[in-house]
Amino acid sequence: MTTPTIRSCLLALCAAGVCTLASAKLPAPSPEAAAKAAEATAKTAWAGKVDNYKLCLSQDKVAAHYRKATPSAKPAAAVAACADPGPFAYTPPAPKPAEAAASPAATGTPAPAAAAAPASKS
Repeated sequence: MTTPTIRSCLLALCAAGVCTLASAKLPAPSPEAAAKAAEATAKTAWAGKVDNYKLCLSQDKVAAHYRKATPSAKPAAAVAACADPGPFAYTPPAPKPAEAAASPAATGTPAPAAAAAPASKS
């Protein structure tokens, strides 16, 4: 084998090893990290709404100027007004109660017999 062939084989082997390591399963995020990610997602969605609002305002301004400068322009079609998203307000979801999180199915313990079997009619 020649040196370039060996070099390219080693490069391919290293790339395959890196891809294998990169595809490893990551652990679940901590509750704090999940809450922070949820807040970041909400803030990003709000920023998108603000951007759309500003775009709507600028389009209305340009259209009004065009209609004012061009006497032969058609009147504006009836469209919805720009909706202001307001200030950013994030309310985190309510934490799950401890007893709901530790249900018998989740812990692997059998349910009590009274709850599992329906009451018989006598």
